[in-house]
Amino acid sequence: MKHGARNQIRGTVETIEEGGIMALAKVRAKGDFLLSSVLTRESAKELQLKKGDTVTVIVKAVNVLLAKD
Repeated sequence: MKHGARNQIRGTVETIEEGGIMALAKVRAKGDFLLSSVLTRESAKELQLKKGDTVTVIVKAVNVLLAKD
């Protein structure tokens, strides 16, 4: 995935909660930080996100994006 964001934080997916259209992924980063990202269920499915996956949290302005490693 191409992006222009410079703020990237690696972490491990702790939970994924799916609702009707959206999903909430909680990621544990180094230093015991817990980060959350809301994404569409379709995006979570395309990334094949699951508990224990290593991901990169990409922060740009007010948006938080996930990229699976």
